[in-house]
Amino acid sequence: MVFNTGAALLDAVVLAAVSKEEEGTYGYKITQDVRAAIDVSESTLYPVLRRLQKDDCLEAYDVECGGRNRRYYKITERGSSQLEMYKSEWKIYSSKISAMFSGEETL
Repeated sequence: MVFNTGAALLDAVVLAAVSKEEEGTYGYKITQDVRAAIDVSESTLYPVLRRLQKDDCLEAYDVECGGRNRRYYKITERGSSQLEMYKSEWKIYSSKISAMFSGEETL
C-alpha cells in the first residue's frame, strides 16, 4: 500500500481485531487479522500491543498451549471506548477523503 499507516490508525485496527474475540486472542492471530487490512510486520505489531496494554486499552494473560504459554490479549472497557472514538473519527475522515477523490465538495 502506498499510504503510510499512522500510530492512531494502527491502534484502531489492532483494537478492532482484538475486539472481535470476546475471550481474547493471541499475537499471531492478531497479526493475521491486521494484515488483512494493512501491511504490517510482527516487529511493528508487538510494540503496539504493549503500548495499548500500558494505556489500559488491552489486558494480557497467558494460556498453556502445547506445553508452552501463549499470550492472549483482551480489549478492556477503556479500549472499547477508544475503539468507538476511532470508529466515529474514521467515518468522518474517510467520508471527507472519499468526497475529495470523487470531486464532491466537502464542508
